Amino acid sequence: MQATSTRVAPQRWYRGIQGQLARLAVSGVLPIRWLYPQPKKQYAPKTGKLHLEIVSHCWQYAHLQAYQLSSLVQHAPKDLRVTMTVYYSEEDQKACELLAFFAKQPVDNVEWQWRAMPKEQLFRRGIGRNHAALNSKADWVWFTDCDVVFHEGALDKLASELQGCTEPLVYPQEERVTSLLAEDDPLLKKAAEPQVVNLDGTDFITKAITKATGPLQITHGDAAREMGYCDAMSVYQTPADSWQKCYEDRAFRWMLKSQGKAINVPGVYRIRHIFKGRYTGSQANTSVRSGIRQVQTWWRDRKDKAQK
Repeated sequence: MQATSTRVAPQRWYRGIQGQLARLAVSGVLPIRWLYPQPKKQYAPKTGKLHLEIVSHCWQYAHLQAYQLSSLVQHAPKDLRVTMTVYYSEEDQKACELLAFFAKQPVDNVEWQWRAMPKEQLFRRGIGRNHAALNSKADWVWFTDCDVVFHEGALDKLASELQGCTEPLVYPQEERVTSLLAEDDPLLKKAAEPQVVNLDGTDFITKAITKATGPLQITHGDAAREMGYCDAMSVYQTPADSWQKCYEDRAFRWMLKSQGKAINVPGVYRIRHIFKGRYTGSQANTSVRSGIRQVQTWWRDRKDKAQK
């Protein structure tokens, strides 16, 4: 055991240094952009019936992933072809059961694509996103989270907005979100077992979006294949033994030299929850982190309401 600890500690220390250097570069403190690949100024316009790949991750979030996949069953696009890609671990039994259930649901214009990976790779979200970016055949790639739901008309409106677009990165100008839900909330309990579940959006509040945040990064397919998802930053492509904070979201925008262009896509919903499935460790640690999350969310919602 001691020998293992001796080997792992330097690796963690080195990755920590790598992460700090990457964040300093992205923040502009280190003027080293020239070390990284440069994106094109604009990309070829795509028209006609477009192909969108939606890329999501699921770790202990099957009850949320169920709403996302259900939204594609219930509100399948007519003017857009969708590949729904989910990265997951075979150690997550509930995720496996959910994906097996939806694999049997035929949906017009929707192709299911499940990508199993070791949980250590899943814990670094940039690894799956980078794999999807480099290998996608789609015109556009939507990097999202499994708590995002596509309500009626959202994807067809997106298809309309993307016609002829040459931007590397776009995002919905608004989203509708829940309050922070506890694990015993009826909305979450309803999706405890694999099934097609309906989302009632009447209790959601509208939030304005000002940049392409992590679950709302809709990327031109050519930009994704050219740049990957932080492919040149090794720290974001290194497996981890627990879920890592998603600093690569900001790094991805930095590498594309774009905060994203806002587009009108109504019907994008997000289910927010107190306890994150990625939290690991003691119950006390989980409670503290969940408490911090509640305070942060309350403050952000308060600021949003004040601005309106």
